[in-house]
Amino acid sequence: MNKQPSLFPQLDSKPKEAPALAGASSLSAAPCAYVRVVVDIPSRALSEPFTYGVPEELGATALVGATALVPFGPRMALGYICERMDSLPLSGEGSVPHPSRIKCIRDILAAPAFTEQSARIAFWMAREYVASVSECLRLFLPPGGTPRLVRDAKGSYRVEAPATSEAHERWVSLTEEGRSFEPAARAVRQRQVLDALACGPVTTRELRVLYTDMSATVRALERRGVVRVEERRAWRGCEDATTLSSANGAAPVALTAGQQEALEAIEHARDDAAGRVVVVDGVTGSGKTEVYLSAIERVLEDGKSAFVLVPEISLTAQTVGRFRSRFGSRVAVFHSRLSAGERRDQWDMVAAGTARVVVGARSALFCPLRNPGIIIIDEEHEQSYKQGSSPRYHAREVAAHMASVYGCPLVLGSATPSSEALARCRAGEYAGQRWLRVCMPERPGAARLPEVTICDLRREFIGGSRSMFSKELREALLGVAERREKAVLLHNRRGFAPFLMCRECGCVPTCKHCSTALTYHERTHTLECHTCGATYRVRPYPAVGSACPKCGSRYLAKMGLGTQQVEDALIQLLPNDVEVIRMDADSTRGKDAHKELLERFDAAECAVLLGTQMIAKGLDFPEVTLAAVVNADYALKMPDFRASERAFDLYEQLAGRAGRGEQAGRVIIQTYLPDDPVIRAVATHDRSIFTESDLAQREEAAYPPFVRLTNVVVWGADERACRRYIEELAAAVRAQMGIDNPTSAIGLTPLSEDEGLEPPSSPVLLGPVPCVIERAKDRFRFHFICKTPVGYHVSDCIRAALASVGSREGISLSVDVDAYDLM
Repeated sequence: MNKQPSLFPQLDSKPKEAPALAGASSLSAAPCAYVRVVVDIPSRALSEPFTYGVPEELGATALVGATALVPFGPRMALGYICERMDSLPLSGEGSVPHPSRIKCIRDILAAPAFTEQSARIAFWMAREYVASVSECLRLFLPPGGTPRLVRDAKGSYRVEAPATSEAHERWVSLTEEGRSFEPAARAVRQRQVLDALACGPVTTRELRVLYTDMSATVRALERRGVVRVEERRAWRGCEDATTLSSANGAAPVALTAGQQEALEAIEHARDDAAGRVVVVDGVTGSGKTEVYLSAIERVLEDGKSAFVLVPEISLTAQTVGRFRSRFGSRVAVFHSRLSAGERRDQWDMVAAGTARVVVGARSALFCPLRNPGIIIIDEEHEQSYKQGSSPRYHAREVAAHMASVYGCPLVLGSATPSSEALARCRAGEYAGQRWLRVCMPERPGAARLPEVTICDLRREFIGGSRSMFSKELREALLGVAERREKAVLLHNRRGFAPFLMCRECGCVPTCKHCSTALTYHERTHTLECHTCGATYRVRPYPAVGSACPKCGSRYLAKMGLGTQQVEDALIQLLPNDVEVIRMDADSTRGKDAHKELLERFDAAECAVLLGTQMIAKGLDFPEVTLAAVVNADYALKMPDFRASERAFDLYEQLAGRAGRGEQAGRVIIQTYLPDDPVIRAVATHDRSIFTESDLAQREEAAYPPFVRLTNVVVWGADERACRRYIEELAAAVRAQMGIDNPTSAIGLTPLSEDEGLEPPSSPVLLGPVPCVIERAKDRFRFHFICKTPVGYHVSDCIRAALASVGSREGISLSVDVDAYDLM
C-alpha cells in the first residue's frame, strides 16, 4: 500500500514548507509578526492556511483564534488566525520568501474564539472527514449562524452581529449606609425591599415576583443611598427547572464494586495524562451516571473542567437536573431546542469560565471549555453522535482525538457498547491510544435485571388473534393498571400507519419529490413524507372520498402500525384513569415538549409511556414495572448491516427501563422471529449470543469493525449528469487507491479474542449505483462505497480524486467517512 501524503501541516511543529502566499504586500512597513490564516471560504481545495503579515498597529490583537479581515485575490474576506509566527517559514524551494511578497491583514473583526489546540483539532477533522478547514473551525465559533462579512456605506468592514443580544439583569443590594437605615413606620414597601435584601442581593425580577412592581420604591431608596442598583450579565438557559424525580444527583451512601473499579480506572487514566479511553460497560441501571458525577467531582477539585455528551434531547432535562443538583450553576447545557439567545448565553458562560461542566448533544464538544480534565460520552453506541451534514464527524472519534490533544481521559459509557468500541478494547490500542474496558455487571441495592418474555406472534395469528397486543401483553398491561404501576411501550414507527395501499391495484402513494412511501397521520388526515417533509391531504378507506391515485378505487387501506394507532388501541384497552402519553417526533416538536411529557409521566399515579426509540434510552423511573415492544421485527429487517446491532441496543436498553426500583420488572417482546440471535440475546441478557453471530457475518462480508466504510454521494436535478460525474469520480478514486479490479474482495484475517483486529490487505470500491432512496427533494442520488483497511488514509485518496475531477455546476457531493447511513 502506497503511503498517502499529508495534505495538512501539523500546527504543533515548525512547518518545513511555506503555506500558500497571499500575494504582494500593499504596505511598505515591515510586519511585526506573521500569521497563518484560514480563509472563510468552504472549499475543499483550500486545505491549507495562507500566510499574512501583521502590521504594527494590530500586533497586540492579531492572536490565535481571532477573526481577521484579509485581502484574498481581488476581494476582502474573513479569515481565522490559526498560528502566529515571529518570522517567515521556508518556502517550497528551501528559501525564505521576501516580506514584500506577503500581504498584511487589514483589521481584526472579532476577539479570539478558539485556541491553538482547537485549530489543530479542526485541521485533523478537515483531513479525516474530507471537509474544508473553515467549516471545521466554525464549529468552535460562538453560536449565531455562519459569520458574514458586511461592508457599510463608508466602506468599512465588520462581522454581521448575531440577531440575539446579550441578556442583562438589574441587581439590587444594600449599601453600608443602608444596613442601618430605618424606614418610616408607614413606608411598608420600603420595609419589604429591605427585608428581601437582608439575606443578600436580589434581582428586580425577583422583587416583582414577591411584591409586584417595586421599581419606584427601589429608585427612591437608591436616591437616598440605601440601596445600590447595578446591571449584570444574565445567563439564559439556566432556568429550565424540572419536577422529574429522577433529576436528582445526590451521592449514594456507598458505591458498588463495579462503580469503584470504574472510578479507579478513570483515575489511573487521569494520572497517566496520555488521553486513554475507558469504556464503562455497565448493565442498565448499574449506576454509570454516579460514576460520571464522582469522576467529575475529582476533576473539578483539581481546577479542571468536564464535557458530558448525551444522545437524546429527551435525556437532557433528567441529566442536567442530576448534574446541577450536584454542581449547581457551574453546569452549562447545549442542545438543539435552546433558543438562539440561550445558546449564546450558555456559550458565553463557558467562555467566561463561569461554567466548568458542559452537558449536551454532540455540538457541546466544541464549547470553549477551559482546561478540560475529562470527556464523557454517555450511551456511546448511539447513532445520533454521527453528524449528518458536513463536516460529517463522529463525536466519539473527535472526542478521542481531543483527549489525546488535551491529555485527559475519554470515558465511554453504555450498557450496549458499539462493536467498534469492543473491538478496540480487545486490541488494547487504537490510533496510538490505550483502550480499556471496565464491567459493571450489577445494579445497586435490591434492583435486579427484569425477566424477559418472548411472545411469538405466529402462534397468536394461528390461534385466531388479530390484535396488535398478544394475550401476555394485554394481561400485563391490565395488571399494571390494577396495581397502579407504570409501563413503557416501544413502537419505533411514528404516524398512524407506515403507508397506504390500494387493495385492488396494489398502488402505494409515494412523495412527488422523493422515492419514498408516504406515512399516514390519522390526527391530521395527511400523508407525510419523512424525507422532505411534504404533506398531502387524504381520506383512506372507509372514509367518504377515499380514492386510489392510480386506479380510483376507494379501497385505499391503512397498512401497518404507527404510534398513533397503538395509542388509540391503548386508550380503548385500559381504564379511563390510566394516562396514556405518546412521545415521538410528532408530539415533541415544541421547545420543552420532551420535558413536559416526561414530567406528566413522572407525576401520574398510573400511566403508560408509548413512544419511539427516544423512550428507550437512559430514562430512570423506579415505578416502571413493565417494558414492552409492540413489534420487534421492524428494526431487525432494515437494509443495513448495522440493523441487528441497532435492534439489540434498542431492545436491551428498553429492557433496562423496567425494575429499577423495589418492584420486580418484566419485559415483553412481540416478534415473528423468536429465534433471531438478537431476540435470544435480549431474552437471556447474554450479549455474546448476538455478538458472536453478528461479528461472524461482518467478518465474512468485510464490514466494520474489520474495515472502514466511506460513502460518497452525488445528487442533482440532472440524472444523466449525476451518473456521468460519479462514474468519473469513482474511476479517479480507484486510480488513487490502485484498484485494478473493481470487484476484488478484501482479504481478512479472523478475529480472535486475544489478537484483536487484523486489517484487510487492500481497499475495494463498490458501485457507483443509485442510492436506496433514489430521489429526494427532486434530486437524483447516486453513491459508491469504499471499504478500506483500518489505518488506511482513505480521506487523502478521495481528496486527491476530487481535486483531479473538479466540481460540476448543479451537482452536489458529500463524503461520509465512517458512514452510518448508507441509504
